Amino acid sequence: MGLFLLKRLGVMALTAMVLTFVVFFLTNLQPNLEKVAKFQGNQRMTDAEVVSWIEKNGYGGPVVLRYAEWLGVYPGWRRVEEDGRIRGKCVKPGMEPEDIPRFCGLLQGDLGYSIVAKDEVVDIIGKRLAASGVLMFWVMIVMVPMALLVGVLAGMREGSRTDRSLSTFAIVTTATPEYISGVVLVVVFASSVVGLKWFKGSAASAVNDGVTFDNFTLPVLTMALYGMGYIARMTRASMAEVMTAQYIRTARLKGVSFRQIVLKHALRNALIAPFTVIMLQFPWLLTGVVIVETLFNYKGFGWVLVLSAGNNDIDMLIACSMAAVVVVLLTQLISDIGYVYLNPRIRIS
Repeated sequence: MGLFLLKRLGVMALTAMVLTFVVFFLTNLQPNLEKVAKFQGNQRMTDAEVVSWIEKNGYGGPVVLRYAEWLGVYPGWRRVEEDGRIRGKCVKPGMEPEDIPRFCGLLQGDLGYSIVAKDEVVDIIGKRLAASGVLMFWVMIVMVPMALLVGVLAGMREGSRTDRSLSTFAIVTTATPEYISGVVLVVVFASSVVGLKWFKGSAASAVNDGVTFDNFTLPVLTMALYGMGYIARMTRASMAEVMTAQYIRTARLKGVSFRQIVLKHALRNALIAPFTVIMLQFPWLLTGVVIVETLFNYKGFGWVLVLSAGNNDIDMLIACSMAAVVVVLLTQLISDIGYVYLNPRIRIS
C-alpha cells in the first residue's frame, strides 16, 4: 500500500503541474494580456502602450520562466522605477528593499494578487472554497441517501413496476440541467408572482447570515436532483447484478427472508461499485456550483470563478484551476484507496 500511495502521489504531482501549466499558458495568451492591460490602464491605449505596459508589469518574457515564477522555483521579476521605487512580483506595500524575498510563488504560499477584488488570492480562495464546501456538504447529505434508496429499491426487483418508475425518475433528474431545474424550483417555490413563496430565491445571505432552511433549500435541491440520478442508476445496476448471484439464490433456498437477504447479503456487496461513483461526485460538484452559485447569487468558489473569468483576473483564474485540479486528484485517490478496502479481491491481489 505504501508503494501504491507513493506512485499515485507522484502521478498526481505530475498531473497537477501539466494541467496548471496548460491553464497558465492559455490565460497568458497575448489577447488576454492585452485585455488585462486595458482593464488596469484604459481602453484607449495604443498597441505600443499595451506592449510597454505588459513588459513593465512582468507579463513579458518566456511563458516557461513565468510559470516557474508562479511555482516559486524561479526568482520573481523586479524593476526599479525612475523615482527609486521598487516594483515586482514579490514586492508588497510597505515592504523594505532588504525584506523583499527572491522567490514568491506556489511553494511559498503566494498565489498572486487579484486585480478585481484587490486582495491576496490565497485569502479569497480560502474563503470562497469554504463557502462552497458548506454547500457541497449539504448536497451530499441530501443526494447520497436519496440516490442509494432509489437505486436499492429499483434493483431489488428488477423489471417490476417500482423499478421502471424509479428508473424513469432517475433518468429525468439527470437529464435536466441545473440551470433548468433551478429556474423551475425558483418559479414554483420562491417567485413572488406565481410561486408558493416558501423559500428565498437567493442564497446570498447564507454567506454572511449563516445557512438556514429558507435560504439553502433550493440550491441544495437543484444540485442534489441532478446528481442523484447517476448514483441511483449505478446502484440499481449493481443491486440487480448482486440479486442474481449464486449466494443470493442459496440464501433463498435456505428459507432466509427477503428482507434479511437484502440487508445482510446483497446491500453491502451492491454498494462497492457506487462508492467510486459517489467519490467522483466531488469534482462534478465543484463544477456544478458554477451554475448554481451564479443562479442563486451564492458567493462561493463558482461565483468567484465566473467573476475572475469575466474580468481576465489571471492570478485568480490560475488559482481556481489549481484548486479544482487538487480536489479532483484527491477524490480519485480516496476513491481508489476506499475501493481497495471495500473489495477484498483487489486487496488480496
